[in-house]
Amino acid sequence: MEGLHIYLEAAVEAALSAGAYQRYRFASPLDVDMKGDKNLVTEVDRESERLIVERLLERFPGHNIVAEEGDYPQGASPFRWIIDPLDGTTNYTHSFPWFCVSIALESAGEPVAGAIYSPMHDELFTAVKGGGAYLNGRRLHVSARSPLQNTLLGTGFPYDCASDPANNFSNFIIFQKAARGIRRAGAAALDLAYVAAGRLDGFWELKLKPWDVAAGVLLVREAGGVVTGFDGSAFDIFDHRIVASNGLIHDEMTAVLAVAAEGGPR
Repeated sequence: MEGLHIYLEAAVEAALSAGAYQRYRFASPLDVDMKGDKNLVTEVDRESERLIVERLLERFPGHNIVAEEGDYPQGASPFRWIIDPLDGTTNYTHSFPWFCVSIALESAGEPVAGAIYSPMHDELFTAVKGGGAYLNGRRLHVSARSPLQNTLLGTGFPYDCASDPANNFSNFIIFQKAARGIRRAGAAALDLAYVAAGRLDGFWELKLKPWDVAAGVLLVREAGGVVTGFDGSAFDIFDHRIVASNGLIHDEMTAVLAVAAEGGPR
């Protein structure tokens, strides 16, 4: 655990640097490109990624990089940085202040250090494997709320939800009836950080990428929560269906997803 803190320190420095740039550019005119019908990318995404990658490779030149906006050569290092330079680009483009930087270090196939920074709230979520999760230096723990009907959940919808039946709509409807409420704010990494902080009691989503979840998964686990696939199986960051919770409502959440997969309640 102790040796991981040099990596966390590097992740924090990179996240704060990119976050400061995002604050500076917030609500300014942007060049917006499309990566599909609804998936946006801006020069702020690309510049944030450049700032992060340059800082990390300056300190750890042999490490591998997996990031949302660029393709990077993969070497023999057992360490791989997984980066979402700006999670919540659609929000950012519309001057909606809910977005973040997410940086995780993976080793032996699992996240071992991570930082998620919310620039507009100046909230820095951090974790190292075996060392707990923190928000601005304060130890985090998932909520103690249960059962499902007493909880607040987070989720999101894939960019192709208008054209692909795997769109999360049926899951949302059943959860909306079963839980106290659902929030769909538009940045999965922050949703996971909020589960770790006890602000959300659970989160589920599909069609996510490794950079959307890597740091958040570590945060939830280190805050005492549970992360699995939709069916309760072991979760890998390259899976695209995730359920994260405080643990107390996890079986209820996977049961709801099973009902939805069968076509909903009869």
